[in-house]
Amino acid sequence: QLQLVESGGGLVQPGGSLRLSCAASGFTLDNYVIGWFRQAPGKEREGVSCISNDGSTYYTDSVKGRFTISRDNAKNTVYLQMNTLKPEDTAVYYCATTYYPWGLPPWFPALGGMDYWGKGTLVTVSS
Repeated sequence: QLQLVESGGGLVQPGGSLRLSCAASGFTLDNYVIGWFRQAPGKEREGVSCISNDGSTYYTDSVKGRFTISRDNAKNTVYLQMNTLKPEDTAVYYCATTYYPWGLPPWFPALGGMDYWGKGTLVTVSS
């Protein structure tokens, strides 16, 4: 059974860093696109970043230059390195995936293209 499990969230001060992990099981990441999404309190879930099967990446404007997505196919894990965190980055972060061996999907950062979701990890940026 395909499963995604996020980890690495927590409380961090503004300007700090966190690295989120998304561990996949039940399938291998090679031909899948992995996306990171977040949902802040009272707001809709939004796409943050994704990485394709060929390593191409996408970042939403608000995180460009601060977040870095990467994948380790040998560990079947995708990471989101988050630097220079801001209070507005506070949210539950989810990873999601779908089979897509054709590079970056044109529909990202929309949510509807993803078929499998993790349960999320909470990131709180506060002093």
